[in-house]
Amino acid sequence: MNQYPHRIQHKTMKMKMASTIIVLVINIFTSMKVAVAVPPIPTTLDGPFEPVTRRFDSSLRKGSDDLPMTNPRLRKNVTSNFPEQIALAISSPTSMWISWVTVDPASVKSEVWYGKESGKYTSVAKGDSLVYNQFYPFEGLWNYTSGIIHHVKLKGLEPGIRYYYKCGDSSIPAMSQEHVFETFPRPSPNNYPSRIAVIGDLGLTSNSSTTIDHLTYNDPSMIVMVGDLTYANQYLTTGGKGASCYSCAFPDAPIRETYQPRWDAWGRFMEPLTSKIPMMVIEGNHEIEPQVDGITFKSYLTRFAVPAEESGSKSNLYYSFDAGGIHFIMLGAYADYNSTGAQFAWLKQDLQSLDRSVTPWLVAAWHPPWYNSYASHYQEFECMRFEMEALLYQYGVDIVFYGHVHAYERMNRVYNYTLDKCGPVYIIVGDGGNIEKVDVDHADDSGKCPSPGDNIPEIGPVCHSNFSSGPAKGNFCWSKQPEWSAFRESSFGHGILEVVNSTYALWTWHRNQDSYKEDAVGDQIYIVRQPELCLKDSKSQLPTHQTSSFSAAPSRLSLEEKNHV
Repeated sequence: MNQYPHRIQHKTMKMKMASTIIVLVINIFTSMKVAVAVPPIPTTLDGPFEPVTRRFDSSLRKGSDDLPMTNPRLRKNVTSNFPEQIALAISSPTSMWISWVTVDPASVKSEVWYGKESGKYTSVAKGDSLVYNQFYPFEGLWNYTSGIIHHVKLKGLEPGIRYYYKCGDSSIPAMSQEHVFETFPRPSPNNYPSRIAVIGDLGLTSNSSTTIDHLTYNDPSMIVMVGDLTYANQYLTTGGKGASCYSCAFPDAPIRETYQPRWDAWGRFMEPLTSKIPMMVIEGNHEIEPQVDGITFKSYLTRFAVPAEESGSKSNLYYSFDAGGIHFIMLGAYADYNSTGAQFAWLKQDLQSLDRSVTPWLVAAWHPPWYNSYASHYQEFECMRFEMEALLYQYGVDIVFYGHVHAYERMNRVYNYTLDKCGPVYIIVGDGGNIEKVDVDHADDSGKCPSPGDNIPEIGPVCHSNFSSGPAKGNFCWSKQPEWSAFRESSFGHGILEVVNSTYALWTWHRNQDSYKEDAVGDQIYIVRQPELCLKDSKSQLPTHQTSSFSAAPSRLSLEEKNHV
């Protein structure tokens, strides 16, 4: 059950009344001639910022146990023939994936009935279903066969339209209850999703529940999930109790086991959100799940429909898509990222084909961070940065989201460890609340600098090295918070991205401990694009006649109207 039912119930009324109240308050204060000091929201134009650290609040717990399978949000609530774990994913601006799971029988069809009016379904789409296995070649380990996983693509949808749908098999009959979703506006420099939630390293703990309840209250129109979803591999195959440290709890395990029913529990846990807004995922290290014959990522690749084929990718481990005037690139850190490989070639082609006059914003996401001042996973994916950073910089990526580190950190604009006004804004949001607990140690803390032998990628090479220039020259770690790290805090939470226009986007990080505080934010900044400066030497440069579309900064009032109207 949602932990703020009264707040959700009154959310719509609050949004409708807020702008009227704001105007009335302003009028009252104006008539009284009272000066009201509203602290301005900073912009990236004000940067680079002096590094700030907010230390872990010792009154909070660093983590919590996983929810049991008997928890009402995790247990199965439909009979075997009926759909559960219903989830949406963007296919294209005019098409949407709908996925779900059933158990028996194998002949269950994959159908979606949909239309523009509640209860009136004018179209039917049919799709495919499949089953996967998780097999282990070791005595005593339990094998797993999934339920039937259905994927149906709805085509020919109109942008910006609400659709009502049911999914399942009408011949049994076993159709779901009616659900509703709204398509995004057509790609354009003037059209954007209202709010995009960004989360990583979520898991299924009590902290995870707080994250999702808080996120739900913030009313997103899409979720970007930057890897490490279920943490099913924190268990033995037989289930039981999950561990915050797998190698500590199970030192004799012959392989990194995984309790696959946690995937089904996670699908049920997320369904209240994912059945009405699209969730776009990318794999993390906890999705690797090695099994017999060296097979990896089987659960992840089977359960999620992503627009790989639609975006020209030959692998579901990396892809791209448009959401209004934003082009998202989802990169696979656990696939070959070498500059001679397939992913790099695909990425280059995807960037070359961009039209920034249609999708001005370019946002990238993957799981492990390149820029990270925490001791955890420090310099773990330097090899990927060596291979791909220059290409992303060349084409003017605006924002990069990633997780892996279980804390929050926002960087100043940076390129090759040097402050650069045209570099992306890198943001770590691996603070979803998983069982492994929050990260609190920084690489620049006394005695906390990892050795070059630490933080080895589970897949891929190692490229650890000392800094060759700057204040940390000759050292593996900085002696203080690096200049490229603008703000960091060890707390669980989630982020909301609100693109205002072709130049300004508001980024807000919400902390779990602020769940019951109205309008409280952990971090907030306007990210400002400067295409006339930063794209002048790129093949993706805006045409000269379009550089005049530089938009003015939104006022504080316009922000509040956007948030509440």
